[in-house]
Amino acid sequence: MAHEQGYVSALYQRLDEMREQAGRRLATLLRQTGGTPQAKTERDSGVALYTDQVAQYGAVEHGLCFGRLDFEEGDPRYIGRIGIFDEGDDHQPLLLDWRAPASRPFYVATAASPDGVRRRRHIRTRRRTVVGLDDEVLDLEAARESVHEGLTGEAALLSALSASRTGRMRDIVETIQAEQDGVIRSPMDGVLVVQGGPGTGKTAVALHRAAYLLYTHRQKLSTRAVLIVGPNETFLRYISQVLPSLAETGVLLGTLGDLFPGVVARRDEAPEAAEVKGRPVMVEVLAAAVGDRQRLPDEPLPIKLDSVAQGETLSLQPATIRHARERARRSGKQHNLARPIFDTEIVHALAAQLAEKIGTDPYADDPLGGDDAPGEEILFDEADLAEIRRELRKEPEVLGTLDWLWPILTPQQLVAGLFASDTRLANAAAVLTEDERKLLRRDPAGGFTPADVPLLDEAAELLGEDEASKEALAERLRRARIEYAEGALEIARGSISIDAEDEVENEVLSATDIIGASELAERHVDGERLTAAQRAAADRKWAFGHVIVDEAQELSPMAWRLLMRRCPSRSMTVVGDVAQTGDLGGASSWDTIFEPYVATRWRLSELKVNYRTPAEIMAVAAEVLARIDPALEPPRSVRQTGEEPWTRRLDVAQLPKVVLDEAVEVGDGRLGVIVPAGRMAELGPAIADAVPEVVLGAEPDLEKRVAVLTVRQAKGLEFDSVLLVDPDAIVAESPRGQNDLYVALTRATQRLGILTAA
Repeated sequence: MAHEQGYVSALYQRLDEMREQAGRRLATLLRQTGGTPQAKTERDSGVALYTDQVAQYGAVEHGLCFGRLDFEEGDPRYIGRIGIFDEGDDHQPLLLDWRAPASRPFYVATAASPDGVRRRRHIRTRRRTVVGLDDEVLDLEAARESVHEGLTGEAALLSALSASRTGRMRDIVETIQAEQDGVIRSPMDGVLVVQGGPGTGKTAVALHRAAYLLYTHRQKLSTRAVLIVGPNETFLRYISQVLPSLAETGVLLGTLGDLFPGVVARRDEAPEAAEVKGRPVMVEVLAAAVGDRQRLPDEPLPIKLDSVAQGETLSLQPATIRHARERARRSGKQHNLARPIFDTEIVHALAAQLAEKIGTDPYADDPLGGDDAPGEEILFDEADLAEIRRELRKEPEVLGTLDWLWPILTPQQLVAGLFASDTRLANAAAVLTEDERKLLRRDPAGGFTPADVPLLDEAAELLGEDEASKEALAERLRRARIEYAEGALEIARGSISIDAEDEVENEVLSATDIIGASELAERHVDGERLTAAQRAAADRKWAFGHVIVDEAQELSPMAWRLLMRRCPSRSMTVVGDVAQTGDLGGASSWDTIFEPYVATRWRLSELKVNYRTPAEIMAVAAEVLARIDPALEPPRSVRQTGEEPWTRRLDVAQLPKVVLDEAVEVGDGRLGVIVPAGRMAELGPAIADAVPEVVLGAEPDLEKRVAVLTVRQAKGLEFDSVLLVDPDAIVAESPRGQNDLYVALTRATQRLGILTAA
């Protein structure tokens, strides 16, 4: 203990030196101003580098060093969260990053295959103090007597599993098992599917894989970023500390509802409506919705002119509009980008009509009129017609008609307008039944739902982005900056006072002599220092270097269509369990998800060991799993707690007392009370009124001791103890109620109680 404390203290001293050095360099760069564009770019890069380093060194404060490997030959290796080197001794490693190849024996060496390792030591620390050591001597005879064959660091693992929950997921970097390590270090290319039952550590493995890929592919992923998609906001808060604790901060975490820039989709809707929106046929519906907005009236449209031929009225014929629409559609351009083609056809037709109307000299019979003979046509050359077209494009009536016939639309306008109108739904969604269209019908007030986001993304693909308005705004801002700079330089010129006697001998060099207004304006453009993840969050067309999807079985076909656009390289880690699929639009097999995109070219890794759920609880959950699919095998639990699950009759009046008693039993741990969604309004407030430190709602704070949740809210989370209320109602609420019950039964790490109305 004393020896390891000395080594760990030396590592923390080196960490402090590295943090202080990075802080000094950052402060120096922040004080620098001006310079050439190249110097400013270099300064910005340095600021980003040292900012990340300061954050990284602070994040690894807890558990900096957690392992040591002793080999049959050679020096021992210490394993930790980051790599630390001795600059005074030719950069010899003092601490190996857990992701480095040389660290891998810490996770995979066994007595049967020791890889040269004689002893593996787990070092437990509290703050900067060593509080315990667990040694494994990799001896084959000792391994044969092990209770849990195949586990590495058994004592450290079981200690971590038995520890009380805190409301935040902790990293497993100290106790990664061999099957998990194989997934974490799997090559980045292609789609890797990680299938695993409850408690197998799928989420933790996915997060550690993100950290590993950022370490091994730093150059690529630092510029393209990594996207992690979770099922809900509560889940994202629950896992939010894992990657920072692994010294990685350049990752974008989001839900499906966050994946369309400018929209935060949190509106609730019926599961049946979300299922309809998730179907592939919605691609066809949205394309029809765009076509429906390209109007073709049955009757001619009168257009009264105000300026080019005051008082004149033109007639825009349906045949002309049809021709213009077909011409624009044949261009193959997206709706908004095809609008100029449509406009040109209509304006040309109107110009020809106007030219024909005024083509006969109206003053031919007037002695004071022109020189033309009665009825003689006025001939217009191309320049004349072009001038007429320019004037027509300024006519308010013409502009209004064009906007009505072929409106410039945003994705939000298209989707919200579709669902707000029975007529538009009938026109665009004829492939759906009347009942399905009724599910989609809603008032536009209230925002968007998560299931709307893939539709918004599809709409954006169909509509295209009109860059002309953006470019016009940028040009106006640039001209405004130049105008401001010209004013500043004018003030500088006016402030120069030169003595008349010294005017020739003493020339004064001013700012106006060395810089123009345009250069000055560009030098004072405020530039934001954004990470790749921040830039990606604001850019719908961003192509991520890698995408990780948790609870992936819940995503609809339309959601997968969106994610595949975000990751054209198809470098993805997909984590889930089809036995836990709860959403009606979710997947029943991985083949159905990936066949349209990568056919059979995806890899499957299975996690079969349950680290979270004790064997006593898993025995109950296994009965439910058999009802879902008798062919499915539950994951094997690595431990027993001696706590058998209990069942009692549900007495609503006594429920708060039962929750209070269970909260006392849990002590400093966390208690999850899982109730049917349909009974949340009835049961939640009653519990909250009687029990202290209770949280409930759409986005509960899991750092409170007691959380009242629906199954959907509890997905992906874990608690020391779980009270499951009215399981029959949970099953009855959904066609996939057995899957929901299976999820609810497997959230506990220690104790399970069931309160049943039956």
